[in-house]
Amino acid sequence: MAQSLNSQVEVQATGVSYMGFGGKVGKFLVGDKAIEFYPDSNVERYIQIPWDSIQSIGANVHHNKISRHFEIYTEKSRFLFASSDSGKILKAARQHIGNDRVIKLPTLVQLIRQKLASIFKK
Repeated sequence: MAQSLNSQVEVQATGVSYMGFGGKVGKFLVGDKAIEFYPDSNVERYIQIPWDSIQSIGANVHHNKISRHFEIYTEKSRFLFASSDSGKILKAARQHIGNDRVIKLPTLVQLIRQKLASIFKK
């Protein structure tokens, strides 16, 4: 039986987890102790990430618009999620992990530009 780590939920949103093969649609619970994802297909395959284990959380920002995709980095792994309410999730995360650990991730165009610059620099 799935047991939540949170005693208080601040943000509840629908989204997708890209862990394993294919995406799984489910619910995000952002609370006082962790960020949690519960898939609709099988709640027992939940993902719980306590705030103290998160190194950083980030999303692409383009023209002051936050991408629906965001990534959570811990010491051992990287989690990729998507939600139409990613801005609300990141704002709630900022209150728990601090402003310096909520980061802007580079867009695809920026990554390609960086790679090309490093190739031509050599």
